[in-house]
Amino acid sequence: MFTLPGVAIASLLSRVPQIRDALELDPGELGVVLLMTAVGSLLSLPASGVVVHRLGARRTVAIMSVVSMMGLGLVAIGSEVSPAVVGAGLFVFGFGAGQWDVAMNVEGVAVEQLLERSIMSRFHAAFSLGTVVGALIGAAMNALDVPPLPHLLAVSGIVLLVVQFGVRGFIPAADDEVGDHATVAARSPLEAWTEPRTVMIGVFVLCTTFAEGTGNDWIGVATIDGYGASDAMGSVAYVMFVTSMTLGRWFGPALLDRRGRVTVLRAASLCTLVGVLIVVFGPSLATALIGVVIWGAGTALGFPTGMSAAADDPLHAAGRVSAVATIGYIAFLAGPSLIGLIGDHTGVLRALTVTAALAAVAAAVAGSTRPLPRSDDPVSTTMTTTRD
Repeated sequence: MFTLPGVAIASLLSRVPQIRDALELDPGELGVVLLMTAVGSLLSLPASGVVVHRLGARRTVAIMSVVSMMGLGLVAIGSEVSPAVVGAGLFVFGFGAGQWDVAMNVEGVAVEQLLERSIMSRFHAAFSLGTVVGALIGAAMNALDVPPLPHLLAVSGIVLLVVQFGVRGFIPAADDEVGDHATVAARSPLEAWTEPRTVMIGVFVLCTTFAEGTGNDWIGVATIDGYGASDAMGSVAYVMFVTSMTLGRWFGPALLDRRGRVTVLRAASLCTLVGVLIVVFGPSLATALIGVVIWGAGTALGFPTGMSAAADDPLHAAGRVSAVATIGYIAFLAGPSLIGLIGDHTGVLRALTVTAALAAVAAAVAGSTRPLPRSDDPVSTTMTTTRD
């Protein structure tokens, strides 16, 4: 479930240049069209807690994957029709993807709690691997001169079929099991937005996703502009960042189980801080690349472990994961633009010091992710005993 959205998103992004050329869009028009994905996601995420709470993770993923893939299919058709159709498709794609994301994170945490060991970051590593697969498929389609229409329609159909089959293997998450219980029904998932701990976890996730997003979008440009690296070397810097982050997500769970969530996340945030400062102020490209690796490793565990922390109490996981994800995605969407605006005045490399400052904030508020005991609600107690 985590791999497939990565495949879909990367497949879409890999065909943006061809869609731009087919519709003869200038950079400003393309930017407006692409913004529709973010608009759809931002409108979807705040309500996702209520949806997952009422429908359960399994049904939400099943339904929202249909919505999202319908959007991708509409983008495919729009690539030969008009920018308006592409924009509408991207909006629908982003709307479905936002609620799909929250639901699969709720299910992932349920699996993690059932196993009683950290595994959430490996699910997010699977998402990263999915983007690699999608990008490679897109590159092959470009090399073979396959138009976006058949490529994206095929991807949407395959992803949709696999998801509908795959959700049958979901375990019942807490909201599936106790959603009809009176004490749970009396509490709205939207109340998560009023909880200081949930909001602080959201701040932590915002800071770490800012570091992840700016790294993905700006490391290549920063090494080229700031150190005079070649275009190929800028691509190498990006690959090093993504590889370091993916490896951190795969091997990080062992550290979380051994050293504890707060200690590891605080150390990881400090790694991000150090890595960014090395990239910005390092004396050479070689040292900057070392900083890139440290930066990537530091960002690896922030978002997935923040999701785990938000869902410590299974009874209220949907609302809390929705709130934290919404706050975090603001950084994904706004972070790269902020760096660009500051970079116009200081240069991209120096603008990245904002990322270092937010990494320091993340280290300061990492204590908010301290594990929370499960609810004392009798249904929760019964459920926990049964699972044990």
